[in-house]
Amino acid sequence: MLLSNLEPGRIEAGCDEAGRGCIAGPVVAAAVILPETFHHPLLNDSKQLTERQRNTLRPIIIEQAVSWAVEFIDHEKIDEINILNASFLAMHLATDKLEVRPDILLIDGNRFNPHEIPHQCIIKGDSKIKCIAAASVLAKTFRDDYMLQLDAEFPHYSWRKNKGYPTKQHRASIQLHGPSSYHRKSFQLLPRDLD
Repeated sequence: MLLSNLEPGRIEAGCDEAGRGCIAGPVVAAAVILPETFHHPLLNDSKQLTERQRNTLRPIIIEQAVSWAVEFIDHEKIDEINILNASFLAMHLATDKLEVRPDILLIDGNRFNPHEIPHQCIIKGDSKIKCIAAASVLAKTFRDDYMLQLDAEFPHYSWRKNKGYPTKQHRASIQLHGPSSYHRKSFQLLPRDLD
């Protein structure tokens, strides 16, 4: 069962990202502050939910959150500063956009670049804390929507289905068509025996 807060009465913002393991498109982070009374039976780590469940939750989270924000870091910036730093930057920028200043940031994972707001890293936090789970849902759904837009421009990579992750079909398309302008040049786009 997900916890509402680590410390009752403290304003906690959950932070998570989507798209770190992709080879195309942006990395997207969300920061979410939920009311302590927030409850929805579907809420969980976005990876444990179906696309329909995530899309059901998103407007509920947006409507009921005390504050929320989403930030995109594009593939060019990822290539420039690396994916880990791009993920941290996206979380920092999302946090900076919150209309309510949290007392602490709860970060999904085990590493984070310090922000002026104190933080605590929580491994598998998106399956433990409600505000992190909510952030995971927003990051994933906003990124998926963006990849659907890119799919219309480059349909042969099947981003509608793979969302930029390195599936066999995605890599076969890169081999056939070459990389697009949205692929991350610093990533291994093809298996080593094919590139």
